[in-house]
Formats: sequence, structure tokens, C-alpha cells
Amino acid sequence: MSSNKTTRRSFLQTGALAASTLAAGSFTIVPRHVLGKGYVAPSDKLNIAAVGCGGKADYNIQQAYNNGSDNFVALCDVDDRQSKKYRAKFPNAPYFKDYRQMFDQAGKTFDAVIVSTPDHMHAPIAMAAMQLGKHVYVEKPLTHDIYEARMLTEAARKYKVVTQMGNQGSSGDATRIIETAIQSGVIGAVHTVYCWTNRPVWPQGVKSPKDRGETMAVPPEVDWNLWLGTAPFRGYHEAYMPFRWRGYWDFGTGALGDMGCHFMDVPFRALKLKYPTSVECSVGSVYADFFKEAFFDDVCPPSSAIHLTFPSDNKKVKEIKLSWFDGGIRPQLPEGVSYNELFRTQDGGMLFMGTKGMLAGNIFGNDPILLPKNKFLGKELPAPQKPLVDGKTEGHQQQWVKACKQGYGAYTSSSFDEAGPLTETVLMGNLATRSYMYRDGNKFPGRERLLWDGENMKITNFDYANQFVKRQYNGGYTL
Repeated sequence: MSSNKTTRRSFLQTGALAASTLAAGSFTIVPRHVLGKGYVAPSDKLNIAAVGCGGKADYNIQQAYNNGSDNFVALCDVDDRQSKKYRAKFPNAPYFKDYRQMFDQAGKTFDAVIVSTPDHMHAPIAMAAMQLGKHVYVEKPLTHDIYEARMLTEAARKYKVVTQMGNQGSSGDATRIIETAIQSGVIGAVHTVYCWTNRPVWPQGVKSPKDRGETMAVPPEVDWNLWLGTAPFRGYHEAYMPFRWRGYWDFGTGALGDMGCHFMDVPFRALKLKYPTSVECSVGSVYADFFKEAFFDDVCPPSSAIHLTFPSDNKKVKEIKLSWFDGGIRPQLPEGVSYNELFRTQDGGMLFMGTKGMLAGNIFGNDPILLPKNKFLGKELPAPQKPLVDGKTEGHQQQWVKACKQGYGAYTSSSFDEAGPLTETVLMGNLATRSYMYRDGNKFPGRERLLWDGENMKITNFDYANQFVKRQYNGGYTL
């Protein structure tokens, strides 16, 4: 692939040529009313490229395509098995295995890019797209590392592109209802928040094929080196793809990365949280022998509890504590609240604890209720101050598509200005988890409270942990 500067220059030259052609009157955009009722003019469609065509990408492409209201003009996947469906659906869209070749050879044909790959490839793909002036939709979590999240947030502003992270709950009604309730003081000053999930639903805390020295033959449909991307080389094994990569540190961000951007997004917005000031954790162990921990540095733990502290703007509360629980761990049941009132779904939930009461919600903050119920009899949650989003969670991709057509500055529920800091906060938990498991090269059985300088992205009291702020890319990739 040519350098970003060269590719961007050619892209801009193409745009200038198109503008001059329009000015010369040699091309005319036909108004939709002339074409007939129900017909969408080509000029009203967004031309989109997809990096990743299977798994979550399947839903993203369907929602963005919207039964033909918009176009997919280029496809990319390292696995021909995953891309088969959309290669058949969009036969005129050129297909690539390397996103860099797609950007270089077909970049003139699309305006926006959807990135639905394993976490470790989100940042380099999204950054390359933004440098070409492309709008981007990136699955959650936005990035694999804290540093990457900061860089993408700054790049979105620099290149003035429309962005969206794939945490669809941010477009739902419940997020705005809870945000209004918390900020209007219904439960007083919030001092504690709990979030929990049933994930992982894939193997974590088990010995990996790499640690067992196991490899398999690479399927002929897969380009294994491209799938590895920024990660260190290891032999292929079916345990890594197409789905269970989430549980391996080189590729995924575990249960917290998978679900944290869904659950923690609601308190992050409602409480207008800034960078955390500290983080600590404890994690579940797998025991090979009696009292002998069997952690493996290649995999995420089977369960974890993360505790973050944030500064408070409310004079009644010195600081805000947010705790995360995964792997089946749940918080203590508060006084006056029944088990069934709080733990209503298997997916997980959230609980806000304030000086006047509590507010609980399910995933995305859905079905919010005030607790204890006998204290809030007849009390209704206030109407949301911010307008509800057309299409709600199901319209998260189309919201981005419409914003792309309007241009930079158009509203999206999870623009990188929102998604970047949220992702940094979520990934702080993984930094603590990995720092907890290994200290000075040895397993450490206790907990370390890590102090965080958010502006400078640095742990100030335990330098060993800073290696997890930013990883080294392999394979010649750069950000």
C-alpha cells in the first residue's frame, strides 16, 4: 500500500476533479420526485465499505444497507467463509482480503467504512480510513488499548469525519431516561454504581492452544497472517476464530471489553464522568493443584471484579465509585431490595446508589426502576430532557449513515468524543487485571490500587502497569 499521504493526496485530487466536473454542468443530480415515488436517487445513498463481513458485521451491514437505501461498494474479510453471504449479495462490489489494498485500489468509490473485526485491528483500520477522509463506524470496544482510544478520538476531530462506536444502547430511550433522572436528582447525589454481566460465554481462564503448544493447518479460505495483523505471530488454531478470540489478550479484551461499553456507557453519561483517578481489581482463579494458581498470561480470567474511582462535581459526594462484575459475580443486595427486583435478566444490569434512593436498569439501562419500591410508590421517572433517537437501538447504524450524509458535526449517539473516553475507562479495568496477575514477572496474590493520571495516560504508583496502556504492533502495522 502506498503511504497515507500519497493515498490521501490522490483521494483529494479525485474529489477536486469531481467538484470541477459538477461545476462545469456535465453531471446533474436528479431530484427524487422526478424519479417517482419510493425511488431513492443514487445521490441520496451513502457508499460504504465493510471491513469484516461475518459475525457482528452481518448485522451492521444489514442495518446500514437498510434494504437498499444505501450502498455497499467494497468488501473486505480475511476469511472467505465469512464473506460468502455478502459477496453473493453485492456481486458488483470488489472483494479484498487486505483492507490496505481496498483503501488503495477502491478508496475513490466509498465515503464511509464499517469496521467489524477483532478488537486488535480496530484502531489501525479506523485510523487509515479517517486519514483518507472517510467516515467510520467501529464496533465496540472502540480499541484494544487505552492509547489507541485517545488517538482515534483526536483523529476524528482532526480529519473532521462522522464517527460512531457500535454500542447500540447509546441510541436507546433508556439511556436518556436514566440520564435525566440522575441529573435531576431523583435519587439524590450518586456515590456508588454497580454494573454486572453474565459474560464470558466463551472460554476464559483456560490454558490456550499456544500454551499447550498446539497448532492446526490453516484453512484454505483464511489468510492467517492478515488475521493476526498487529498481534505477535502464533500458529493457527480453530479456538481463536471466528468468535472465541475475545478471550485472548493478543486479540480481544475479554468480558469487560465486550460488555463494558454497553453497561458502563449509561453511568458514564448520566454522571458526566471524567477520567478515573484509581482502579483496582480481583480476578477468579483456575486451580490446577490445591492452592496453586494456574493463570496463563495468554488468556483473560474466568471472572473479575473491577473498582474505579472518579472525581465528583457534587459537593455532597467526595468521589464516585463504579464497580464492575463479570463471570457470574454479582454485587451485594442492598437493604430493602429483593433479589428478583435487582437481578431481573441473565445478561446483567446496573444499579445507581444515591443519597435519597436507588435506580436500577438492565442492559443498556432498559426497564429502569426506582428502589426501594415502597419508598417511591407512585413516583414516575421524569421525561428525558434530551430528545429520543429516531429508530432507537435498532437504528444505531442508520443514525450514523444519515449523519454521514449531513457531514461533520451531525449528531451521533456514540461519536468518538463520547466513545473514546468511555473506552479508555473500560480498558482501565483490563490494565488493572493484567497488572494484578503479574508483578515484576511473578504472580501476585494480593490487590494493588493503581493511581491514574488520565491526561497523561500514566499509572503513577506502579510503573509495571504502564506497559498495558500501549502495546507494540507487529507485522509492520502502524497507527
